[in-house]
Amino acid sequence: MLKQYVAETGSDWVRTYLASATAPAVFTSHLTVVEATCAFARRLREGTLLPADHARVVQAFDYDIAYHYNLLDVMPVTIDTARRLANQHPLRAYDAVQLATAWLLNKDLLRTNKPPLTFICADDRLVAIAQAEGLLTDNPNHHP
Repeated sequence: MLKQYVAETGSDWVRTYLASATAPAVFTSHLTVVEATCAFARRLREGTLLPADHARVVQAFDYDIAYHYNLLDVMPVTIDTARRLANQHPLRAYDAVQLATAWLLNKDLLRTNKPPLTFICADDRLVAIAQAEGLLTDNPNHHP
């Protein structure tokens, strides 16, 4: 999500992808709100995001959270799935929850004969784990 708001490798691809006429629905865990807020605040503290830019980015993110993104709650089944994934793969806590969220949504999509989701992530290690768990993936860093 960060790449849509802050310029870095892959940002142009993410922005183009999400602004296209055939842009897919965006689903993400509610935890993304915390992850993105922490990332924006860290950049502000480090001086790589100026205060005015920080305010603009947070406002744009809040708008997208309210009107463009589908936030998925972290339910007990999400936690159970995240624990299973963490026991099978080297995952950080939030990565396990994000991956569990995607894995469960994909399972529901396939069960109802809908197209599978694509797990988009800029972390090659997490992408490899998502692939091992049967998810389609893409990495914005591979589209500079």
